[in-house]
Amino acid sequence: MKFGVVVFPGSNCDADCYHAVKNVLGVECDYLWHEDTDVAGYDAIILPGGFSYGDYLRTGAIARFSPIMAAVADFARAGGLVLGICNGFQILLEAGLLPGAMRRNVGLSFRCEFIHVRVENADTPFTGAYRPGQVLRLPIAHGEGNYYADPETLAALEAGGQVVLRYSEPDGRISEAANPNGSLHNIAALINKEGNVLGMMPHPERASEAILGSEDGRGIFTSMLRYLERRRGR
Repeated sequence: MKFGVVVFPGSNCDADCYHAVKNVLGVECDYLWHEDTDVAGYDAIILPGGFSYGDYLRTGAIARFSPIMAAVADFARAGGLVLGICNGFQILLEAGLLPGAMRRNVGLSFRCEFIHVRVENADTPFTGAYRPGQVLRLPIAHGEGNYYADPETLAALEAGGQVVLRYSEPDGRISEAANPNGSLHNIAALINKEGNVLGMMPHPERASEAILGSEDGRGIFTSMLRYLERRRGR
């Protein structure tokens, strides 16, 4: 298996993602520069967190036009696994690979802390290592994680099981107090209709080893690897 981590000007979690895949998971991994135009030979692509292009205009608005994103879009349309974390999630929204948009956090404050999320859908290539309803302790670090979509889109996401993670209390209860950014329906992660593109605001790569304070994020990468291994074995 081979993973690729895209590096945009302003990415700051690329090395963290590379470490989680290469050193924690033990899987081959390369950095991909934003000016690359070919992602052939890769089984999964990760768009990491950070502040691509300084978040000018809007988060992810300029990165969406990076040369590599055309290749990422083609890769996704062909069924390749694409994971967008934090700024990567924002880029996926701007690129139209996921529905909806991000707004500034309620209170207009940057939130950097551990939060809890409940696994709403464990039947995806990114969450197969978890149990439905399992509560994960993961870190966030963002100023624009307030997910928004129109009522019709939200209804479709809920009906289709596309809400994958939801901000929750430690016991799994969904509450306004557990929502760190005002995201509609407490949405922390969602997947496309085809099930191969996931965007999430929490940082699983920062919770992949005990020394980091939580290992709950490792399951995201483990799930991806298991899915790819099963698909290759068919």
